[in-house]
Amino acid sequence: MDSGANSYRRFREGGDKQGLAEIIREYNDGLIFYLASIVGDIHTAEDIAEDTYVLLGTKKPKDKGKGTFKTWLYTIARNLAIDHIRRQKRRGEAPLDEAYRLSEDDCGLEEKYIKEEQKIQIHRAMNRLKAEYRQVLWLVYFEEMSVKEAAGIMKKSVHSAEMLAHRARKALRAQLEKEGFDNEGL
Repeated sequence: MDSGANSYRRFREGGDKQGLAEIIREYNDGLIFYLASIVGDIHTAEDIAEDTYVLLGTKKPKDKGKGTFKTWLYTIARNLAIDHIRRQKRRGEAPLDEAYRLSEDDCGLEEKYIKEEQKIQIHRAMNRLKAEYRQVLWLVYFEEMSVKEAAGIMKKSVHSAEMLAHRARKALRAQLEKEGFDNEGL
Protein backbone atom coordinates (compact mmCIF):
# COMPACT_ATOMS: atom_id res chain seq x y z
CA MET A 1 0.00 0.00 0.00
CA ASP A 2 1.42 3.38 -0.93
CA SER A 3 1.83 6.19 1.58
CA GLY A 4 -1.09 8.19 0.15
CA ALA A 5 -3.48 5.28 0.59
CA ASN A 6 -2.20 4.71 4.11
CA SER A 7 -2.58 8.39 5.01
CA TYR A 8 -6.10 8.47 3.57
CA ARG A 9 -7.08 5.28 5.38
CA ARG A 10 -5.89 6.80 8.67
CA PHE A 11 -7.90 9.94 7.97
CA ARG A 12 -11.02 8.19 6.72
CA GLU A 13 -11.23 5.45 9.34
CA GLY A 14 -9.57 7.02 12.36
CA GLY A 15 -10.22 10.71 11.83
CA ASP A 16 -6.47 11.46 11.80
CA LYS A 17 -6.38 14.95 10.27
CA GLN A 18 -2.63 14.63 9.87
CA GLY A 19 -3.33 11.95 7.22
CA LEU A 20 -5.16 14.46 5.03
CA ALA A 21 -2.39 17.01 5.58
CA GLU A 22 0.17 14.42 4.43
CA ILE A 23 -1.83 13.79 1.26
CA ILE A 24 -1.98 17.50 0.47
CA ARG A 25 1.72 17.94 1.12
CA GLU A 26 2.67 14.96 -1.03
CA TYR A 27 0.38 15.43 -4.03
CA ASN A 28 -0.55 19.12 -4.18
CA ASP A 29 2.08 20.50 -6.60
CA GLY A 30 1.79 17.69 -9.14
CA LEU A 31 -1.99 17.73 -8.96
CA ILE A 32 -2.13 21.49 -9.57
CA PHE A 33 0.14 21.28 -12.61
CA TYR A 34 -1.86 18.34 -13.98
CA LEU A 35 -5.12 20.26 -13.52
CA ALA A 36 -3.56 23.31 -15.17
CA SER A 37 -2.93 21.15 -18.23
CA ILE A 38 -6.67 20.50 -18.34
CA VAL A 39 -8.25 23.83 -17.42
CA GLY A 40 -5.57 26.14 -18.75
CA ASP A 41 -5.13 28.37 -15.75
CA ILE A 42 -2.92 27.81 -12.71
CA HIS A 43 -5.25 29.75 -10.39
CA THR A 44 -8.28 27.74 -11.46
CA ALA A 45 -6.21 24.57 -11.10
CA GLU A 46 -5.35 25.56 -7.52
CA ASP A 47 -9.06 26.06 -6.78
CA ILE A 48 -9.96 22.67 -8.26
CA ALA A 49 -7.17 20.97 -6.30
CA GLU A 50 -8.54 22.60 -3.15
CA ASP A 51 -12.05 21.38 -4.07
CA THR A 52 -10.59 17.88 -4.45
CA TYR A 53 -9.17 17.95 -0.93
CA VAL A 54 -12.40 19.42 0.45
CA LEU A 55 -14.30 16.55 -1.17
CA LEU A 56 -11.90 14.06 0.44
CA GLY A 57 -12.27 15.78 3.79
CA THR A 58 -16.04 16.15 3.84
CA LYS A 59 -17.54 13.30 1.84
CA LYS A 60 -14.68 10.87 2.49
CA PRO A 61 -15.24 8.78 -0.65
CA LYS A 62 -14.03 5.20 -0.53
CA ASP A 63 -11.08 4.21 -2.69
CA LYS A 64 -12.21 1.07 -4.49
CA GLY A 65 -8.60 -0.11 -4.72
CA LYS A 66 -8.55 -0.56 -8.50
CA GLY A 67 -5.28 1.33 -8.85
CA THR A 68 -2.86 3.37 -6.86
CA PHE A 69 -4.04 6.09 -4.53
CA LYS A 70 -2.45 8.69 -6.79
CA THR A 71 -4.42 7.42 -9.78
CA TRP A 72 -7.64 7.55 -7.76
CA LEU A 73 -6.91 11.07 -6.48
CA TYR A 74 -6.05 12.37 -9.96
CA THR A 75 -9.23 10.80 -11.37
CA ILE A 76 -11.35 12.64 -8.81
CA ALA A 77 -9.55 15.90 -9.61
CA ARG A 78 -9.90 15.33 -13.36
CA ASN A 79 -13.66 14.81 -12.97
CA LEU A 80 -13.92 18.08 -11.04
CA ALA A 81 -11.91 19.83 -13.78
CA ILE A 82 -14.21 18.47 -16.47
CA ASP A 83 -17.22 19.69 -14.49
CA HIS A 84 -15.58 23.13 -14.32
CA ILE A 85 -15.01 23.16 -18.10
CA ARG A 86 -18.63 22.17 -18.71
CA ARG A 87 -19.81 25.03 -16.51
CA GLN A 88 -17.54 27.41 -18.45
CA LYS A 89 -19.01 26.27 -21.75
CA ARG A 90 -22.54 26.77 -20.47
CA ARG A 91 -21.62 30.32 -19.48
CA GLY A 92 -20.17 30.92 -22.96
CA GLU A 93 -16.55 31.30 -21.87
CA ALA A 94 -13.64 30.55 -24.21
CA PRO A 95 -13.08 26.94 -25.25
CA LEU A 96 -10.31 25.02 -23.50
CA ASP A 97 -7.87 24.87 -26.42
CA GLU A 98 -8.09 28.63 -26.96
CA ALA A 99 -7.95 29.50 -23.26
CA TYR A 100 -4.81 27.57 -22.35
CA ARG A 101 -1.60 29.51 -22.84
CA LEU A 102 1.19 30.15 -20.36
CA SER A 103 1.54 33.79 -19.59
CA GLU A 104 4.90 35.49 -19.50
CA ASP A 105 4.45 36.01 -15.76
CA ASP A 106 4.16 32.24 -15.20
CA CYS A 107 7.45 31.74 -17.03
CA GLY A 108 9.34 34.67 -15.49
CA LEU A 109 10.78 32.76 -12.56
CA GLU A 110 11.91 29.84 -14.68
CA GLU A 111 13.84 32.03 -17.09
CA LYS A 112 16.48 32.68 -14.41
CA TYR A 113 18.09 29.38 -15.21
CA ILE A 114 19.38 28.43 -18.64
CA LYS A 115 18.24 24.85 -18.29
CA GLU A 116 14.78 26.04 -17.35
CA GLU A 117 14.47 27.79 -20.71
CA GLN A 118 14.14 24.42 -22.39
CA LYS A 119 11.36 23.48 -20.02
CA ILE A 120 9.56 26.69 -20.90
CA GLN A 121 9.82 25.93 -24.60
CA ILE A 122 8.48 22.43 -24.01
CA HIS A 123 5.58 23.75 -21.95
CA ARG A 124 4.75 26.34 -24.60
CA ALA A 125 4.85 23.68 -27.29
CA MET A 126 2.65 21.45 -25.15
CA ASN A 127 0.17 24.30 -24.77
CA ARG A 128 -0.33 24.28 -28.51
CA LEU A 129 -1.28 20.61 -28.51
CA LYS A 130 -4.76 19.19 -28.12
CA ALA A 131 -5.99 18.94 -24.53
CA GLU A 132 -5.86 15.13 -24.52
CA TYR A 133 -2.25 15.20 -25.74
CA ARG A 134 -1.28 17.60 -22.95
CA GLN A 135 -2.97 15.41 -20.35
CA VAL A 136 -1.36 12.16 -21.38
CA LEU A 137 2.09 13.74 -21.72
CA TRP A 138 1.78 15.38 -18.33
CA LEU A 139 0.68 12.18 -16.59
CA VAL A 140 3.25 9.91 -18.23
CA TYR A 141 6.31 12.17 -18.27
CA PHE A 142 5.89 14.76 -15.55
CA GLU A 143 3.94 12.68 -13.04
CA GLU A 144 5.85 9.52 -14.05
CA MET A 145 2.72 7.40 -14.22
CA SER A 146 2.43 4.32 -16.33
CA VAL A 147 0.32 4.46 -19.48
CA LYS A 148 -2.09 2.11 -17.73
CA GLU A 149 -2.52 4.55 -14.83
CA ALA A 150 -2.94 7.45 -17.26
CA ALA A 151 -5.56 5.42 -19.14
CA GLY A 152 -7.49 4.90 -15.92
CA ILE A 153 -7.46 8.60 -15.08
CA MET A 154 -8.43 9.62 -18.60
CA LYS A 155 -11.10 6.89 -18.81
CA LYS A 156 -9.57 5.27 -21.88
CA SER A 157 -8.46 1.77 -22.68
CA VAL A 158 -4.76 1.05 -22.26
CA HIS A 159 -4.41 0.64 -26.03
CA SER A 160 -6.11 3.99 -26.67
CA ALA A 161 -3.86 5.66 -24.11
CA GLU A 162 -0.75 4.12 -25.70
CA MET A 163 -1.82 5.37 -29.12
CA LEU A 164 -2.68 8.76 -27.66
CA ALA A 165 0.73 8.97 -25.96
CA HIS A 166 2.47 8.01 -29.20
CA ARG A 167 0.56 10.63 -31.19
CA ALA A 168 1.13 13.22 -28.45
CA ARG A 169 4.90 12.63 -28.48
CA LYS A 170 4.91 12.88 -32.27
CA ALA A 171 2.85 16.09 -32.20
CA LEU A 172 5.08 17.59 -29.50
CA ARG A 173 8.22 16.74 -31.45
CA ALA A 174 6.73 18.33 -34.60
CA GLN A 175 5.71 21.43 -32.66
CA LEU A 176 9.17 21.76 -31.12
CA GLU A 177 10.85 21.38 -34.51
CA LYS A 178 8.48 23.97 -35.97
CA GLU A 179 9.58 26.38 -33.25
CA GLY A 180 13.27 25.64 -33.91
CA PHE A 181 13.86 23.78 -30.65
CA ASP A 182 16.95 21.56 -30.55
CA ASN A 183 15.52 18.32 -29.24
CA GLU A 184 18.63 16.16 -29.20
CA GLY A 185 18.24 15.70 -25.47
CA LEU A 186 14.63 14.54 -25.73
